[in-house]
Amino acid sequence: MANEIYNKTVETMLTERPDYENEIIRIIRGSYSPKTAQGMLEDYHGSDVAQVMENLNSQERKKLYRICSAEMLADALEHLEEDDAGTYLNEMDLKKASAVVSMLETDSAASILREIQKEKRSLIIDSLSPEIRSDIRLIASFDEDEIGSRMTTNCVVILDTLTVPQAMNELISQAEENDNISTIFVTDETGEFSGAIDLRDLITARRNDTLDSITVTSFPYLYAQETIDDCIEQLKNYSEASIPVLDNNNRFLGVITAQNVIEVIDDEMGEDYAKLGGLTAEEDLHEPLFQSIKKRLPWLLALLGLGIIVSTVVGAFERVVAQLTMIMAFQSLILDMAGNVGTQSLAVTIRVLMDENLSVGQKFKLVAKETRVGFSNGIILGVISVLFVGLYIMLFKGKDIQFAFSVSGCIGLALLIAMAVSSAVGTLIPIFFKKIKIDPAVASGPLITTINDLVAVVTYYGLSWVFLINFLQLS
Repeated sequence: MANEIYNKTVETMLTERPDYENEIIRIIRGSYSPKTAQGMLEDYHGSDVAQVMENLNSQERKKLYRICSAEMLADALEHLEEDDAGTYLNEMDLKKASAVVSMLETDSAASILREIQKEKRSLIIDSLSPEIRSDIRLIASFDEDEIGSRMTTNCVVILDTLTVPQAMNELISQAEENDNISTIFVTDETGEFSGAIDLRDLITARRNDTLDSITVTSFPYLYAQETIDDCIEQLKNYSEASIPVLDNNNRFLGVITAQNVIEVIDDEMGEDYAKLGGLTAEEDLHEPLFQSIKKRLPWLLALLGLGIIVSTVVGAFERVVAQLTMIMAFQSLILDMAGNVGTQSLAVTIRVLMDENLSVGQKFKLVAKETRVGFSNGIILGVISVLFVGLYIMLFKGKDIQFAFSVSGCIGLALLIAMAVSSAVGTLIPIFFKKIKIDPAVASGPLITTINDLVAVVTYYGLSWVFLINFLQLS
């Protein structure tokens, strides 16, 4: 009996997640004193508070800004998209907004400040301490697609001339202002990056040990003006909690943290996913109608032109369709499968092309491999199509066995050729775009699908005309 009660309790705990959102809203809308309400809200994670903010009206949010400390609000804004965080920061009075910005990670502060009114942004920046102001302006000086725009100055940096005891004292001093202390970065007097020290190595170092003996000089690093696209593969391969970012003179500027890396990869995946749909950038729920139309229309116009070409090709086979109308029923089968294998090859190719060091020989191997995969899958699916389509035509359309399996044989052969060619096309097009310095993801989904439709139509109707009508005289 006791076991049953225990199991039910555990099951209830796992299935019933606490309703933090309504709990927070009740606290904000309640009649608690500001101090009491703040104490109650401190028990919730910043992401929970962030989710609630959009469900509050303007007056309720202003009450939240007064109740919460700058640190609590900064924690909440860190879990929001920059444009939403900018909207809420804009609603705060200048004093509170300045306090919140001073608590933010410098990269987040720079991104959020871009989203607020210019006049208020200038006032907030002017009210910050010279050090924070300098850090934010440094990060804001980089373009959004550069590594420098994603770095933070929240880290511990020491000089290579210090002794171990002096380095420990410096760590303790800087740890009051910075929470990324697992790795300590070492520079010379000019600020040039020398290496990094693991916190454990510094703690366990002997008093008489030199700093050089515990400094890792082969530590990975990035340059601030490198583009995120060029560094994405390196970022994924690094297992460090923080990666130093240098200027072109090898001087230390800041770090990319593990959280930054996750955000960068997530953003890049989102952009690539958008491009797979032929979009120039991601869309969000609140984006104006005109902006969404502007992003989608150019590609749709280009694809409309290609679609007209495909339709014209189909029209050229009008006599084939007129003499053997049954083949129209299976056109979508060929087109869909060609599009599917082309998209699969495209996904593999874009992933492989992220490696900038890929040689010409490796690219040819990729094309050959994808074509073989398409051809092999085409044989398997072609044989299945011959059997099932032939039986369908014979049993449900009342045709004789020769007619049924002649048509299904043509479909199977067309499927084999279309899949092999589509696999090659899905690989060659992104490689070509990469060669001419255009993002290969742009050449993805819609374009390759339309080209593969053209290949499939020509293959299918061409084979039908040659074998079924001219050779077998089945019209």
